[in-house]
Amino acid sequence: MTLFTLSPAVRDALQAGKPVVALESTIITHGMPWPQNLEMARKVENTIRENGAEPATIAVIDGELCVGLTDAQLETLAQAKKVAKLSRADLAVCMSQGRTGATTVAATMIAAQLAGIAVFATGGIGGVHMGAENSFDISADLAELSQTSVTVVAAGAKAILDLPKTLEVLETYGVPVIAYGQDQLPAFWSREAGLRAPLRMDSAAEIAKAHKMRSDLGLPGGQLIANPIPTEAEIARATMLPIIERANADAAAHGISGKDTTPYLLQRIFELTEGRSLEANIALVLNNARLACEISVNLANL
Repeated sequence: MTLFTLSPAVRDALQAGKPVVALESTIITHGMPWPQNLEMARKVENTIRENGAEPATIAVIDGELCVGLTDAQLETLAQAKKVAKLSRADLAVCMSQGRTGATTVAATMIAAQLAGIAVFATGGIGGVHMGAENSFDISADLAELSQTSVTVVAAGAKAILDLPKTLEVLETYGVPVIAYGQDQLPAFWSREAGLRAPLRMDSAAEIAKAHKMRSDLGLPGGQLIANPIPTEAEIARATMLPIIERANADAAAHGISGKDTTPYLLQRIFELTEGRSLEANIALVLNNARLACEISVNLANL
């Protein structure tokens, strides 16, 4: 039984031992509106190719776990309606029912490890939601990082989350949280979260060596590389905090919960920032893709 299908380009790259970078698909189906989502997806894939690696966008299409999408598949997915949002809990169910679903960080990590891809670029990971002490709403991304051996490059956890609690959970799970090039953790749209990072590394080569050392030691789980958004694209934390508070209050007022929370908040923040949040989101994803390529290239050389 074939558990997944490789696109021709990804298959050729893996067989040749060339660098490959995994990409999630919920950012396409649930994170951005059409047609910006397709434009962004193509930009990210082209950025990866320009930096010496092959992109592997991951999604479930008609029950088939696809590691790497053709451009036609990418366009179809970007326009699809009612696409399932897949994490560890529902990945297998979606596949067994022959449905179409976009992969979250957790599901993308699972697929990447199955395919032998060690590095994954995304925007921001999920984490502990505001009010989780009452709702227990904590993303499966955090547990996935503790058990699936993929290095994830993100601009920190999404800033709509409870970042101090997210960091505590990652520490409890034993996940290396490594800030790239600074001591502060980034906060998605902002370069600083007001939290000191547990670890810091200043080069892709260091990160690649740490990934390999975890493997050599037999340690389960991956690494979270917290890569700050470029200075020219950031929205200052002082500007974002009241906007995030307003969006969270609106979500609570409308009874938004569970998997609907993040898409709602991102859309509300897009409205409240008059589109600036989307521009910053695209910039940070491209920035993460570039760093992920560097790490992947260094891993291939190791």
